[in-house]
Amino acid sequence: MTLLRLYPAPAQACSLEGLYLDTPLAHATPDSPFVYSNFVTSLDGRVAVENQAGQDEVPTSVANRHDWRLYQELAARADALLIGGRYFRQLAEGRAQAALPVADEPAFGDLLAWRRAQGLRPQPDVVVLSNTLDFSLPETLLEQGRRVLIFVARPLITAERRARLTAQGAEVIGLDAEPDAASVTRELDVRQVVRALGERGYRRVYSVAGPYSLHSLLRHGVVDTLFVTQRLAMIGGERYQSLLEGPSLATPAGFSLASLYYQESVDGDAGQLFARFDRRPGADAASR
Repeated sequence: MTLLRLYPAPAQACSLEGLYLDTPLAHATPDSPFVYSNFVTSLDGRVAVENQAGQDEVPTSVANRHDWRLYQELAARADALLIGGRYFRQLAEGRAQAALPVADEPAFGDLLAWRRAQGLRPQPDVVVLSNTLDFSLPETLLEQGRRVLIFVARPLITAERRARLTAQGAEVIGLDAEPDAASVTRELDVRQVVRALGERGYRRVYSVAGPYSLHSLLRHGVVDTLFVTQRLAMIGGERYQSLLEGPSLATPAGFSLASLYYQESVDGDAGQLFARFDRRPGADAASR
């Protein structure tokens, strides 16, 4: 599949396959792993809409195999995938979009081979952010040789839930919570999560969590790069999720355009843009 690179200049044709395997990712330090995320959205900003069952899902008119390929390539670059506990509840109910990448399918065999050639583990490890610990882990994660780290605010850990998840092969790690005077809940401080991952040797962390998790990561200044696929189609919808969900950020998270590619059509339908945005130098430095 051929793309047109629009930025940086000069414009030129390039291949979609391998695009994100070749893109430079910054070198991280032990104190600060490189954190990146990825979303696919419609032209009017929908990343998820409500289906007939009242559940949020990626619109079928937006999701496509070309974006899915690049999603897998980004996963192939990662030491660890960051996900919310909600994903495993949805997986148990049969509502999750797909198994965690890198997909064990012939179409992505080159990505698994690429990881081996780079000296990486067969699959990225899995980092779970949880407020409840009320989920179970699929056996396939451990069968794939993945390490599973579950981070939760210490006040929310119960002995029973810790024991259950530990017996399933996970490591439950309690960290300090952010005080919230307006609520009895406590939100995990994701800056501590990123530091803890760095101390454990992780250098590249790929967030495959949703818009609310992205809000937490941005609010704490721990997102380095954001990849956005924008399908060039308006889809509408009265109840939907945008790329970022949550209260207004006290300080806007500033990014700069690093690259932009154009695909004229997807299987004869509307095309799409593939954009990369890097956090502006010095942005949110105080919070990190």
